[in-house]
Amino acid sequence: MTGGGAGHPIRTPDQRLRIFVSSTLHELEPERRAARTAIERMRLAPVMFELGARPHPPRDLYRAYLEQSDVFVGIYWQNYGWVAPGEDMSGLEDEYRLAPLVMPKLIYVKSPAERDERLNALMARIRDDDTVSYTSFSTPLELAELIEADLAILLAERFDASLAPATGHRPDDDPAYTTGRVPAPYSEAVGREQEIATLLAWLGDDGYRMITLLGPGGIGKSRLAIEVGHLARSRFDRVTFVSLEHVRDPADVLKAVARDLGVRYASDRPITPQLGVARAGRRDLLVLDNFEQVLPAAADVVSLLSDLPDATILATSRARLRIRSEHVFDVDALTLPDDPAEVSVDEILEAPAIRLFRDRAHAADPRFDVTADNAEDVARICRALEGVPLAIELAAARIRVLTVAAMLSKLDRVLPLLVTGARDLPERQRTIEATVLWSVDLLSPEARALFVRLGVFAGDFSLEAVEAVADGAPWSADLLGTLLELVDGSLLRAHDDVGVPLYSMLVPVREIATARFEDQSHASAARRAHANFYVRLAYEIEPLLRGSTQLAALTRLEAERDNIRSGYRHLIATGEVNAVADAVWRLLLYWWIRTALVEAKGWMTEILAARASLTDRTRGIALGFAAWVSLWQPGAVVDRQSIDESIALFHADGDVFGEGASQLALSLACISAAPPDLNGAEEAQRRALELVTPRDDATFNALFRCALGSIELYRGNAAAALAIYEAVLAEAPRIGDGFVESVALTNVGWASLRLGRARPELFTRHLKIALRLGNEDGLGYAFEGLAACAAIVGDVARAGPLLGAAEAARIRTGLVERRTYVTYGPTIEQILASDRAAEFEAGRARGRSMSRRDALELALRPIPPEMA
Repeated sequence: MTGGGAGHPIRTPDQRLRIFVSSTLHELEPERRAARTAIERMRLAPVMFELGARPHPPRDLYRAYLEQSDVFVGIYWQNYGWVAPGEDMSGLEDEYRLAPLVMPKLIYVKSPAERDERLNALMARIRDDDTVSYTSFSTPLELAELIEADLAILLAERFDASLAPATGHRPDDDPAYTTGRVPAPYSEAVGREQEIATLLAWLGDDGYRMITLLGPGGIGKSRLAIEVGHLARSRFDRVTFVSLEHVRDPADVLKAVARDLGVRYASDRPITPQLGVARAGRRDLLVLDNFEQVLPAAADVVSLLSDLPDATILATSRARLRIRSEHVFDVDALTLPDDPAEVSVDEILEAPAIRLFRDRAHAADPRFDVTADNAEDVARICRALEGVPLAIELAAARIRVLTVAAMLSKLDRVLPLLVTGARDLPERQRTIEATVLWSVDLLSPEARALFVRLGVFAGDFSLEAVEAVADGAPWSADLLGTLLELVDGSLLRAHDDVGVPLYSMLVPVREIATARFEDQSHASAARRAHANFYVRLAYEIEPLLRGSTQLAALTRLEAERDNIRSGYRHLIATGEVNAVADAVWRLLLYWWIRTALVEAKGWMTEILAARASLTDRTRGIALGFAAWVSLWQPGAVVDRQSIDESIALFHADGDVFGEGASQLALSLACISAAPPDLNGAEEAQRRALELVTPRDDATFNALFRCALGSIELYRGNAAAALAIYEAVLAEAPRIGDGFVESVALTNVGWASLRLGRARPELFTRHLKIALRLGNEDGLGYAFEGLAACAAIVGDVARAGPLLGAAEAARIRTGLVERRTYVTYGPTIEQILASDRAAEFEAGRARGRSMSRRDALELALRPIPPEMA
């Protein structure tokens, strides 16, 4: 971090990290002492220019100080500082101007103040510099706390960046190295610096394992949790954001946690002990967002804390969880300026609430700024909104159609009427509801009607989905223009996913849309149209899940997965199970690749248990799907009679693909039998290949051929298996299917190992494809294959940790693979019988507790020469 300079450097004696402090001397003497104390408490070296007045500026000296410093801290109040004869600026401004562009800059401004005109100009320049951190303070003690907290955050960020490879590519920028599913922040966390510092300190204390961010809707709890989650990543093996926005049944909370952790679970046993086994030895931060609607699940949180002793939970909620270990952090509104008529424009501009309004209004209309002419009115708007972030954001977005004065008059007239509408709610919660309703009421009649109709959606949704639920409505003539009106009003957020425009709502906005939707006479028809759209989506996207369009199709389905769930569950609840079964079946590859087969199997179980009339095809799908998924789960006992029935039902329906897939399930069941029935397995698999030819379905034909190769491997015919696998791998580029290529790669690797040849580059290629496709199961295959390659060449130091990481992946995903150990088991047994057994087992234990990120880094390291 230190800037290099020519000449003789001036260095602090202890050579610690140097913090250059720039300020006027006499007026800020108490603050300078506080800054020195804060810096020294961090075991850093303050670099403070203490010389008295001279007849000329000591520029050479403070330039040398700056060149040998690492962080710039600027403290400003009222005075611009002395301008030496013949100079055009003070040393204060010169120090800021000379600070290297790459040097981190932390700026602290004391308030209240009556500043020199030139200092005001310097402050305006600093505020326009997007490379600085800019914070206000009132007392020396507050300044010391801010400096200490900001330096701690800065050093954590710089340390994380220092872990990047020499190329400058940060691991966190690569999907292979993400530490959790924390959403990307859509904007700066304005005015939350102190809250963030406090929460990071709590997360660093083992006594704070259960933290609840408490506050009303729209106060910024989720945004604060996202920011803290991102900044805390270096302290945990994984940070996982679990959105409970669409979870209504408290019994589903643990299922959501398991899903987002990537842990499969047996539904007939308690989930938390299974999570404890899967995440043993891992430091996890679980962010449980929107817990207020599932408060009875608080007891399950206690179980999580008990069974995951190394985990910390950060929940956001409008109500306390009321459990013994809970530490409540009240999320307050943003700080507001005092009476606008009594304070200066600068004091108004420094208030966090005003900064947020300015930033969001400027985003809506780049021509807008808070000026001396409108600052007082902006302050009154923010005070009327009580500093609630969402309220301010919604109001600021209207700057495109309303002047500040007009906006203030509407707030004064409308808010009092709306605030009294729900007296059983806290004041701020009524205010945020009133603000949303005010924003809705500013819309055109067409946009208001569309806003209500959008209450049918459970998550992100596409333009095509909106067209489906709005079809036939008298206000839907210019649907795109009406949608854009909602986007402009910040009631909708628009983003692009693989070329498909998607829309989303903030949680409080969605709640109001949903409440209004439920009261509409058209709600039932709209819900039916919504569900039918996602059934049609399955039809349309099924062929795109194969070949070169695979990744885009997976991404599209993932983006609208919440709506797929809600739509299919609605149809099951209304007895329309046949359409759901067909849609789920068509998306088989999606559930398989995205490690969601267990969830889809659950729907099949519900369908079989439903009292609705099932067609023969639906029963065949449900039986075959449930049996096929069970074969991949540990300890599952599959009734072959249900598979036989599924085959017969598909055959009677003339569905050759369904019959072929059920034949694959039968083949797997034969292999899983004790003892294995390999002849029966081969017979079923060859029948599947007869039914599903390359012309019919190149992807599944290739996967079926790989299954035939596995039967040969079980028989000990490694050369025959390798020939089958290599033929599939050779065809993979023509098919253009990443999943087929990954399966073929790993199978060629295993067959080669069985023949005594280690080919780690195949497993590395497989790993990269699995990461690209989001195929978590593939990680276990890759780790295990790379471990086997290392073991077979005697690289015990690499084999142990990789095998441990593979075993952890197996537990985490619930994947069972009986074939692979046959390939390298004897090699492992030889290692365990040698004098390197202790080294191997120590590495294996280390691998089991290794974070996903560390395991990926180990697996993707350059292949040692002896393995190449």
